[in-house]
Amino acid sequence: METKAKSNGVAKRQTATVKKEVQNKLTNESIGKTVAPEKPVINLDDRIQKFEKLRGLATQRERLTETLNELTKFNYNQDGSCSFHIRDSRNLEFKTTNSNLIKLVTTHLQSTLEQRKAEIEQEIVQLEL
Repeated sequence: METKAKSNGVAKRQTATVKKEVQNKLTNESIGKTVAPEKPVINLDDRIQKFEKLRGLATQRERLTETLNELTKFNYNQDGSCSFHIRDSRNLEFKTTNSNLIKLVTTHLQSTLEQRKAEIEQEIVQLEL
């Protein structure tokens, strides 16, 4: 902006151009000539990558839901008819029929799976395409 010196020697900014721009904008808005804001350019590769991430999260959520449903159906009885097996890559195996231990493991597993499912659902909600 330019400044002009008054006759008394004090500089004053010219705000006429700014006021004129505001007046023109208000005039255009009042008669319906609004200028639409420019849309940002969307990168197609980024959008596809976000879509693939969403698909992966949805698949993870679906698998967790199925596992939780199966775990909920699991019935551990006190009569020893239930057993728990873990086998590693070297075929070493842990096996138990202790229903208290089985209940403890399944309860912990269920809470861990529910927590992970909630985290994935939060990621899905926050993901912007």
